[in-house]
Amino acid sequence: MKIASSSSGSSTMARQPRLALAGIPQHIVQRGNDRQACFYTDTDRERYLLAMREASLTNRCAIHAYVLMTNHVHLLATPMEAPGVSAMMQQLGRRYVSGFNALHGRTGTLWEGRFKSCLVDTDRYVLSCYRYIEMNPVRAGIAATPADYRWSSHACNASGADDAVISAHPAFLALGADPVTRRTTYEALVRESIAPQELTELRGHLQQQKVYGSARFQQAIEQMLARSTALRDRGRPRKKSPLSTGKKCT
Repeated sequence: MKIASSSSGSSTMARQPRLALAGIPQHIVQRGNDRQACFYTDTDRERYLLAMREASLTNRCAIHAYVLMTNHVHLLATPMEAPGVSAMMQQLGRRYVSGFNALHGRTGTLWEGRFKSCLVDTDRYVLSCYRYIEMNPVRAGIAATPADYRWSSHACNASGADDAVISAHPAFLALGADPVTRRTTYEALVRESIAPQELTELRGHLQQQKVYGSARFQQAIEQMLARSTALRDRGRPRKKSPLSTGKKCT
């Protein structure tokens, strides 16, 4: 596996390097600036999907699942080369935003800073991300079932609808020996409710751009990078008083 990391900014305020490994899936989210809409019309969404397909092919990234919400996008993608996802998102952003601004008479940025991403372990972790992504419209209350929402990969993954964007991950292919069995098994998996703990873990790892997977997988990444993959507690650590003895006040 090849590792790619990049950072930008001043030396005093360097960004946390982005972790990317060739052949390892990434769960990606990109939000509209100030949570504003990044899609106004269905034409916008169609343009985004076309640009995403072109960018994924150019940068050798397989897209396994996606959902286009009003003010953000979720993707599950595997790069064939370590920098692939970053290059794909840069190309996609440039093309989509320039067209969006021209169509809607606006200027300036559309996205809320850099996209966020986390590495995802194989098997059940990848399938959890599939399900999480395609269930977004249901959790948002804009669709009764994922099948009711047009702008996601669900119709392809669960029903076999043509979608030039999608490439199946090996974990998805392992759901059955033939396409019908795979789709039936996957559809049943998506219908299962996502446990609150699983939702918390998925969101936490993506927000902090950590490694979502088994302890063994996380440890392997830590050993390669000499970098912690554990989630941080919410909030900053409480500062100790200069007179503190190390004991809590009661």
